[in-house]
Amino acid sequence: MTILHTLGFPRIGAHRELKFALERHWRGEISADELESVGRALRARHWALQRKAGLAFVSVGDFAFYDHMANHIQLLGCEPARFGFSGQEAPLARYFTLARGVAAENGAPDSGRPALEMTKWFDTNYHYLVPEFGPETEFHLGSERLFAEVEEARALGYPVKAVLVGPLTFLWLGKSRVPGHDRLALLERLLPVYGQILARLGQLGVEWVQIDEPILGLDLPADWRVACEGAYNRLAASPVKLLLATYFSPLEDNLQLACQLPVAGLHVDGVRAPRELAAIADWLPAHKQLSVGIIDGRNIWRTDLNAALEVLRPLAAQRPLWIAPSCSLLHVPFSLEEETALAPDIRSWLAFATEKLEELGLLQQALDGNPAQVAAALEANRQAIAGRRASPRVHDPRVAGLPADADRRASPYARRQYLQRQRFAQPLFPTTSIGSFPQTPEIRAARAALRRGTLDQGAYAQQMRAEITRVIRVQEELDLDVLVHGEAERNDMVEYFGEQLAGFAFTANGWVQSYGSRCVKPPIIYGDVSRPGPMTVTWSRYAQSLTDRPVKGMLTGPITILQWSFVRDDQPRSDTALQIALAIRDEVADLEAAGIAMIQIDEPALREGLPLRRQAWKPYLAWATRAFRVAASGVADQTQIHTHMCYAEFNDILPEIAALDADVITIETSRSGMELLRGFGEFRYPNEIGPGVYDIHSPRVPAVAEMVRLLEKAAAVIPPERLWVNPDCGLKTRAWPETTAALRHMVAAAKTLRAAA
Repeated sequence: MTILHTLGFPRIGAHRELKFALERHWRGEISADELESVGRALRARHWALQRKAGLAFVSVGDFAFYDHMANHIQLLGCEPARFGFSGQEAPLARYFTLARGVAAENGAPDSGRPALEMTKWFDTNYHYLVPEFGPETEFHLGSERLFAEVEEARALGYPVKAVLVGPLTFLWLGKSRVPGHDRLALLERLLPVYGQILARLGQLGVEWVQIDEPILGLDLPADWRVACEGAYNRLAASPVKLLLATYFSPLEDNLQLACQLPVAGLHVDGVRAPRELAAIADWLPAHKQLSVGIIDGRNIWRTDLNAALEVLRPLAAQRPLWIAPSCSLLHVPFSLEEETALAPDIRSWLAFATEKLEELGLLQQALDGNPAQVAAALEANRQAIAGRRASPRVHDPRVAGLPADADRRASPYARRQYLQRQRFAQPLFPTTSIGSFPQTPEIRAARAALRRGTLDQGAYAQQMRAEITRVIRVQEELDLDVLVHGEAERNDMVEYFGEQLAGFAFTANGWVQSYGSRCVKPPIIYGDVSRPGPMTVTWSRYAQSLTDRPVKGMLTGPITILQWSFVRDDQPRSDTALQIALAIRDEVADLEAAGIAMIQIDEPALREGLPLRRQAWKPYLAWATRAFRVAASGVADQTQIHTHMCYAEFNDILPEIAALDADVITIETSRSGMELLRGFGEFRYPNEIGPGVYDIHSPRVPAVAEMVRLLEKAAAVIPPERLWVNPDCGLKTRAWPETTAALRHMVAAAKTLRAAA
């Protein structure tokens, strides 16, 4: 009989209950016990949904108050010593300290504790907290949370499949804080703790443990491959059955290794690696359980159930089969139930987390039951798939062609730099921010009132102009050199543009977690993309009219719009990226014509979109960087093009970042202590660069001396005349008091370095 399960489920709740509870707790409005109560209620609700959908187990261990990797840092007892925990602090308080840091006391830079570094989870838009390792790192069983949640589920009568990040993946995703230290050397210390965890789970009556090793889809060094085999030989003695879970990528050269590891079962991503399924079925010993991720856990399109059955039936004829989504459903919205405003045909093309569980049930019935029972559902599915393919909504004849020289600036960078310096006459270490300023309750209330129809467009525009005026005046008072309009009118850096482009659809409640309490509502690209008209020009022109200082026009780049949307799967992503690039190019031209002299095209997702296998990097980077250049290259030499990137490892794609040919790039570097900048220096990055000097994802306000220290490190690897000074990222999620305090310190730090130059 076919068994159903899921690798994980959205944590935030149907209405973002977790987000709101977290933020209330951080504001001191609810206690830790009250927050824990919210967590218990959400877990119980989500487990009930899983069982109602016919899943054989509920997944326990996928829930996190901030991040599942942070859960494992506590579980494995490796909280970094630099946080100075005494052991008397409550576990939840320590947990949030890891994620959010601690502010410096009385301006003393050494008294603060910066949060753990944060970066992207493989090629998704989910951010995880990076474990910190060193030669001194030790491990021990440091948290009871996982075991308590298992007991919760069992008390509710549910059979449990516990979920763990595997030891190799945990070490791989961490970072050694000591140069030259090999984090793989810590495996011998780590494995006994995994052994203890598995033993405890067995004592609690858990039969199956899903142990996630997605790094088996990467190009692993030989020593990691050898270590993987040795590690699982040791863990094989545990009293529970291990389901080794891989996802996001084909196994390729790790296929035989994964099939031969001494585990009871193997989960593979049948969406990202469909061509490997036959080989896996051949290699995997008959006594091992095969789990196929046949439902896309990363995108929101309805599964072609008839095509899925063609894949599954031959496998089910050979062996008992488990079926599941390809990966955790963390990456998709909760439910379509409330999306009544979507066009009915578009809605019929979609499946969110709860609908994906229902799709699993239909597949199980078709494989195991009477096919007549599901014939009507399969026919409805077939009609929906065919309707999408033929829909006139999808194919738009307005999409423009590509000019022959669309991806080249008129002059090389050296010439542009000379002309721009003549035009702007900026001081050494010019200061700016990344784009957004705090979205206050008043701003959000005005936007909500506009949506409800209780505030008309004229009154809304007046309120937004007042906010832009205030933001410009604040920046002038702080003495920033290059200003921004603050993006008060924007709900999200991708959704705002998608709402004004053809080929996009939007949900009312399609939220997914990005990190912690931060949720995003990705647009749905269902068809050809074009720009009916200007999107940002009115706001940017108004902001520039208020000041003699340059105000950057702020746009989101084509790759970031692509990556942070749910993208159509019926044409190559490169084609969609080029369509978006042409739309952004038109906007850039209109901004320049309106007198905007600096235009920032943000591409934080460029590195995120990199395929997990190196052999696929070159073609991706070729079309991705070309899309940016198409968007940016239709301007005069004197117009300065900026871009921004954050929360990713950039050093392995520096030639391609240089190939973007942006005049100025700003990057996130503060959490890594300017470590990311070292690669730019060694590469001799030719254009100007702004390394972030403070982390905007924490309420912590660094002291001036701390920022000066970071800038001095930056100036040691990048010539000072090419350095800008800025925060790590946009300030949308911060409050005004900490924002103005941090920016005041940042400007003071820049002036300190100017005086010393």
